[in-house]
Amino acid sequence: MNDPEIWTVIGVFAAAMLGGLTLVVTSLSRVIRAEVGGLRAELRAELSGVNSRLDATNTRLDHLDRDVQALTRRVWGAESDS
Repeated sequence: MNDPEIWTVIGVFAAAMLGGLTLVVTSLSRVIRAEVGGLRAELRAELSGVNSRLDATNTRLDHLDRDVQALTRRVWGAESDS
């Protein structure tokens, strides 16, 4: 092989390696984006579930507070009448 043929082989090899690397990086980037998107959807669903449980707990605490206030009024009101 003479000098121009060697440089041609080196250039073709370098182009093939860069092309392959570009394909791998692009594919990996798409996979990572898809996985992060799925993770975001799961996180949103989980946070929605936590939010609904917190709302239910808040409602129960409001009812408990209302009942305790009614009992307190009844007990304190009975003592002040006598």
